[in-house]
Amino acid sequence: MEINSSSMADIAFLLLTYFLMTTTMDQNYGLRRQLPPPVTGEVENQQINERNVIIVRINSLDRLFAGGQPMDVSMLKDKIKEFILNPTDDPKLPEKKMTYIEGYGDYPVSNGVISLQNDRSTTYKAYIEVQNEIVAAINEIRDDFSIKNWGMPYSRLDEERQRIVRDAIPQQISEAEPKDVTGGK
Repeated sequence: MEINSSSMADIAFLLLTYFLMTTTMDQNYGLRRQLPPPVTGEVENQQINERNVIIVRINSLDRLFAGGQPMDVSMLKDKIKEFILNPTDDPKLPEKKMTYIEGYGDYPVSNGVISLQNDRSTTYKAYIEVQNEIVAAINEIRDDFSIKNWGMPYSRLDEERQRIVRDAIPQQISEAEPKDVTGGK
């Protein structure tokens, strides 16, 4: 007595089709960052003015230091906003360069760069919290600029106006390779 296996193949095919159509694939999530453009030709030895850089460090104990001062993560956003905007033209904060922005005109763009450094033992949670605060500070500055000029937040602007805002308020974050920063500052 033989068993007819042709119907078994049909059932297996139907089951395979069912599982392929009903299962979902996990998606990998990561940090949205735009890499700098590739370097072409010779790299010039550029001198960066110390006042244009704020160093944000996270040590192995997840303690945060911004501009050499210990602080809580909740204070970081205001520190970054003050650093980027330099509202009082403080000589210890970043310089502003008058830049022509196509479609807008001349605008004083900050030369400020945020240097994010962490220890090899820094937890992922602390690193992401600090990154989120830095990006939130820049997003708030962009929203304020957008509302002041067009009466709506950055996310609701068309592509051209978003480009203008990005040119006026650039997101300049330098992320160093993890190292031993347990010494604090």
